Amino acid sequence: MWGATLSKRLLVGRPMASNRLGETLLPKWLALPIFCSDALSSVAYATESILVALSAGGLAFLAAAPWITVVVAVVLVVVVASYRQTCRAYPRGGGSYIVSHENLGPSAGLVAAAALLVDYVMTVAVSIVAGTAAITSAIPEAAPHTVAIAIGLVVVLTVVNLRGLRETGTVFAAPTYGFVVMIFVMFGWAATRSVTGGHLVAESAGLPVLPTEHVTGLLALLLVLRAFAQGCTALTGVEAISNGVPVFRAPRARNAATTLSLLAALAVSMGVGITILAVVSGVHTAADPSQLGLPAGATPRTVLAQVAAAVFGDGSIGFYALQALTAGILVLAANTSFNGFPVLASILARDRYLPRQFYTRGDRLVFSNGIVLLALFAIILIWAFDANVNALIQLYVVGVFIAFTLSQLGMVRHWQRQLAEPDAEGRAPKRRAQAINAVGAVATGTVLVVVLVTKFLDGAWIVVVAVPVLVVLMRAVSRHYATVAGETALAESRPLGPSRNHVIVLVASVNGPTLRALAYARFLRPDTLAAVTVPVDDDPEDLRKAWDAADTGVALTVLDSPYREITRPILKYVKDFPRRGPRDVVTVVIPEYVVGHWWEQLLHNQSALRLKARLLFQPSVVVIDVPWHLRSAAVAPLPGG
Repeated sequence: MWGATLSKRLLVGRPMASNRLGETLLPKWLALPIFCSDALSSVAYATESILVALSAGGLAFLAAAPWITVVVAVVLVVVVASYRQTCRAYPRGGGSYIVSHENLGPSAGLVAAAALLVDYVMTVAVSIVAGTAAITSAIPEAAPHTVAIAIGLVVVLTVVNLRGLRETGTVFAAPTYGFVVMIFVMFGWAATRSVTGGHLVAESAGLPVLPTEHVTGLLALLLVLRAFAQGCTALTGVEAISNGVPVFRAPRARNAATTLSLLAALAVSMGVGITILAVVSGVHTAADPSQLGLPAGATPRTVLAQVAAAVFGDGSIGFYALQALTAGILVLAANTSFNGFPVLASILARDRYLPRQFYTRGDRLVFSNGIVLLALFAIILIWAFDANVNALIQLYVVGVFIAFTLSQLGMVRHWQRQLAEPDAEGRAPKRRAQAINAVGAVATGTVLVVVLVTKFLDGAWIVVVAVPVLVVLMRAVSRHYATVAGETALAESRPLGPSRNHVIVLVASVNGPTLRALAYARFLRPDTLAAVTVPVDDDPEDLRKAWDAADTGVALTVLDSPYREITRPILKYVKDFPRRGPRDVVTVVIPEYVVGHWWEQLLHNQSALRLKARLLFQPSVVVIDVPWHLRSAAVAPLPGG
């Protein structure tokens, strides 16, 4: 026990009191890396996703990449403007779930919540795998260990997040800002080289891009739409700020809205710039290496790595610095989900749609259970898809655009209700806000349709199935809590106490713990008192003689157990114990050792644990443990001490 506590303290840190919650509130400069690392990091693979999709049509289609990037940037600006309204209207946080629940009804709220939960898991998996790809692009020898590296990074990120929100932000600030600065340094260096007559040539510029099929007419349009859907991965993570408004410093809503604006400015400029450099330097990439004339199994470097090599020089300090920072921010991009998922899960638990364990904060004032659950789901996905970013990306974006669309529709309804009030003030700003959200709803709804059409057969159907399954599960949890509340509600007539108490003391051997349990049983002043044993290995006559010699004054009942088990004979004895009325209670008293070390726990009390678990389901049965502290327990430190 002491060893486990020490290990936890070393990894997570000392517990924080509830009154220190205010110390965890975030200034804007820390909130940006915590909540925006996902959206900022997506520029590292959004361009690649667009180029990979376009490569199916051959070399000619790559020229469409800048225009697709511009359209994605416009959608990003619209979504950010829409969510700025959400931050101001709902400063309590909750984002898409709260907005949809309050304005479109509980069903819409649950669909938005389920879609976001799925997307948060996808964000962790995709970000970590993309970060691992950046590592293997710089260190090809690490490629065979991609899955292990990715899972290890999830574990490290989980531990960091369990240490607390503010510590997480401090750790993540340097890589996030370093990545942003390095991207703009790359832009500046590329501009300088262009002005001085230098040429940017990517290592793949001379490779062919063989089309996988003959693409014309409608198929060409579908190919472009598919590339657009892939590029919309740049919008993931935008909603995280609206979920986390309560953790901002005051004025919360204004600081959250300002952080969203900073996110839009940085993400748009970086995304468009990287795409332009990729096209100018002639980067060629494809999901299948054979399209580039490469042998089977060859893994081309990421688009950003090729751009960095073209600008700074392959193997240069600038190249390795950008690759290191890219890997860092891609791994840390998962942090957006490590903040969004637990907060959303806590809100759902508060509303009785998820187990109550997700509502409570852990030692470091973070929602630890949500963090751990998110990590487990992400690890399962990474393992199941063999850490393949091109396979995982097909499941991406669907969930977030479901939530985007429902949220914007909910905000339109919210402003309509505000305007319908007879004494509504500020009608003009509210109409302007409603118009912004209406444009956002149309934009995100359109993208959702495109994403579903172009990605459905490639894996998006998994998300389409997962969302309703989650909704059904959350409704089942809600019904259970409602049933429990109904059954446990105070009635007009208070419940009566037991009319008689029949006490049974379980005897394994005649020793100090047993006699203490018997003494406690007498203290209860029972109507009847019985001592029961189930001899499995020992001779029952020897036990009976020892019991008689102890002169307890209570007869010892020996239960027969032909199959050498303890639990079933005792359960039958308790169930068949004679009661004289419906309000009679049977109390089972169990002497139990209290040990100080985890390994000692493995050596004691296993039968008692099984028995207590089974007795829990017996009606009108009360179980009482009478502890006997061993010396190791007396000197062991208290948990958390």
